[in-house]
Amino acid sequence: MFTGIVETTGTVQALDGDRGGLKVTVEAPSMAAEFEQGASVAVNGVCLTVVDHGDQAFSVEIVPETVSRTNFGNLQVGHRVNLERPLRLSDRIDGHLVQGHVDGVGRIAALEERGNSLFYEVEIPDDLTPFVIEKGSIALDGISLTIAGLAGNLAAVSIIPHTASVTTFGSRQIGDEVNIEVDMIGRYVASLMHSGRNADPGEQPGSSSITEAWLKDTM
Repeated sequence: MFTGIVETTGTVQALDGDRGGLKVTVEAPSMAAEFEQGASVAVNGVCLTVVDHGDQAFSVEIVPETVSRTNFGNLQVGHRVNLERPLRLSDRIDGHLVQGHVDGVGRIAALEERGNSLFYEVEIPDDLTPFVIEKGSIALDGISLTIAGLAGNLAAVSIIPHTASVTTFGSRQIGDEVNIEVDMIGRYVASLMHSGRNADPGEQPGSSSITEAWLKDTM
């Protein structure tokens, strides 16, 4: 479990293909020496396992399924990546709860400077738009962000100067792809509402007592 508060960035040092998967070596002097083999780390928002490490760099292995669901297929040597270690039970949650399980890939459709911030519009895949709400949380390349506005399948986010300087988003351009993880609470609520699990044994199979009308009545 992560919070979407990026600790540092690393630089891709090596990429080795393996039957559709990847082994990625990331140079990250401020973090690599602290890892143990088998530790978890979020790389651009994807929860991965450290398989090798030294004082200056660490390596992770990425299976073909993860490559197909993320922007890792575009990764190149020299690219910067966002890094975050897992949340400890004693930590504050300064962002929001992030699992590191990427739901899909979005594309930056617009970018402009607004005051001291960078304002992005990100194209969200159609199957993820039901989970994206204005003022809700979203993780883009592992960064916890608040959705500032919605227009169809375009979600707007603002990046403050600090976030731009300590993550990869400061160098993102129109057309770039970003990993998306929607808010996990919304995802579970939607799953319960559409799963067909019966809350009452007397209900017909495939029905559910959790409906839009029921939610309105309980508020």
